[in-house]
Amino acid sequence: MWPQLYEWIALFIKWFHVICGIAWIGASFYFTWLDNSLETPPKWKKDKGIKGDLWAVHGGGFYEVAKYQVGPEKMPDNLHWFKWEAYTTWITGSVLMIWMYYLNAQAYLIDPRVMTLSTAEAISLGVGAILAGVVCYEVLLRSPLAKNKTLFVVSLTVVGGLFFYAFTEIFSGRGAFIHMGALIGSIMVNNVWHKIIPGQRKMVAQVAAGQAVDPAPGLEGKRRSIHNNYLTLPVIFLMISNHYPMIYQHSFSWLVALLIMIISAWIRHYFNLKHTGQNKPSVLLSGIAAMCLLAVIVSVPSTKSIDVSSVEMSDNTSLNSLQSGALDIIAARCSTCHSSEPTDDVFVIAPSGVIFDNWQDIERWAPRILARSVETADMPFLNKTGMTDEERSQLKQLLTAQ
Repeated sequence: MWPQLYEWIALFIKWFHVICGIAWIGASFYFTWLDNSLETPPKWKKDKGIKGDLWAVHGGGFYEVAKYQVGPEKMPDNLHWFKWEAYTTWITGSVLMIWMYYLNAQAYLIDPRVMTLSTAEAISLGVGAILAGVVCYEVLLRSPLAKNKTLFVVSLTVVGGLFFYAFTEIFSGRGAFIHMGALIGSIMVNNVWHKIIPGQRKMVAQVAAGQAVDPAPGLEGKRRSIHNNYLTLPVIFLMISNHYPMIYQHSFSWLVALLIMIISAWIRHYFNLKHTGQNKPSVLLSGIAAMCLLAVIVSVPSTKSIDVSSVEMSDNTSLNSLQSGALDIIAARCSTCHSSEPTDDVFVIAPSGVIFDNWQDIERWAPRILARSVETADMPFLNKTGMTDEERSQLKQLLTAQ
């Protein structure tokens, strides 16, 4: 009962996390579009202190939106704040990481083939690295490099790449990616909690008191809000990447993922430019081309792929013999999880509903077995059943000989 309850809890946490993330990212996209789409208002609005406005139609009605240069003459009774979208996304994401990766560190986070760690050591390294990454971001923002956008972006990319590489040298592939996502998410929520919301509180207090508004906190908040906007697509990629071993199990997984994140931010740049009236399809097309090229390069078989030449198949090898050989390997290395009655201590229900109870099951899933157990060597999960390279080679010969 407990393993099923554990999975149900994980499902609901992830579901809530995705809902919160949609709300946060949606708000980021909307307000960036709104700020970039404001038009010069008529004189009577300017006289009221309105900096820009726009008209929109949605849901069967018209909307008139206005942004003040400083603030209204009188603070409204109900002022809507956009902060809990960020806070709840980070909180649910943290709870999910703890639930899935820290409470089950030996199953999901620690890969003995990468580094042998105790649960306490793995958690300490993970949390410490995330905190260190947030501090590095703050240091870069306060350094002279931040005065030059190009230098700042390059510096941030280099530092991010170093952290990503370090994660892949410490944790499992999925564990490394989830920690990089947690680091970026922590940077984003720190921007909201540490600068954006305090700046807004100060502005509201000054307007309410009839004082002159200090523009510095607002400008700093806007700068960090823009950073968050460009980080949205990279962090979404990291959220879904643990379903795709061709990336997180790649020999240079950190570099592949970093390039995808850079390209996705570049594609986001196209839309931000478009909102300001600058239509540059070359930005979008170059981003799409780069993503496609990267996918092709990553899909080319690695020079470290399994050597199948060591397994000789006689011309007289019978079909039954081939099937029997594949069944023996899969029964020993895969069926502890992938069967109608799993015996694994973690996976008491076959992951993704994939079952290898007979030859028909194996034949049905042969392409996925080859992709996951031979090409990427992602399965068995963290190789907990100890499948050897020779067995992977044999499995490839047996399944491709059909």
